[in-house]
Amino acid sequence: MANTKTRTQDNEVTAGKEGKYLTFTLGKEEYGLEILKVREIIGYMDITSVPQTPHYIKGVINLRGRIIPVVDLRAKFGMETVGLTEETCIIVVEISQKGNKFDTGILVDRVQEVLDIGSEEIEETPQLGHSVNTDFILGMGKIEDSVKILLDIDKVLSADDIAGFTSVAADSSVGQDAAVTDESQ
Repeated sequence: MANTKTRTQDNEVTAGKEGKYLTFTLGKEEYGLEILKVREIIGYMDITSVPQTPHYIKGVINLRGRIIPVVDLRAKFGMETVGLTEETCIIVVEISQKGNKFDTGILVDRVQEVLDIGSEEIEETPQLGHSVNTDFILGMGKIEDSVKILLDIDKVLSADDIAGFTSVAADSSVGQDAAVTDESQ
């Protein structure tokens, strides 16, 4: 009877997390993002560095006239950085925080596939101690013999990161709009 109650509670906790996830890798680890947060996937392109940004912010890109900040997810997660490969790409995601929405790019090693993950395949994030922040993890996807760490992209980046991004994008857009206006005259 206790097992049934625990299973029921687990299903209630993970019920809202089922759905389609875009999966990608960072090193040997596999991650997933809710597909509804993904705007597009682009190959690696030149990134313009922005002074005085945290080490994990690679800079900004000009994507069809829009300035989009790019975060190196390896650096954000404290992983060893590696060189670029043919599979390195940028996933453009929509971030929502405090009622605001904006696009940002995340640099990943390789995009894998879109998976439909049911609530029965998702487990809660394990307790890793009080000093380990796991708020940005939606859950753990159990797919065959592998585990995919399902990310809440809105929580991967802190409110301070978001404030910095919006000011960088706004400053860059203002300059870009002025440049476009000057060129058209």
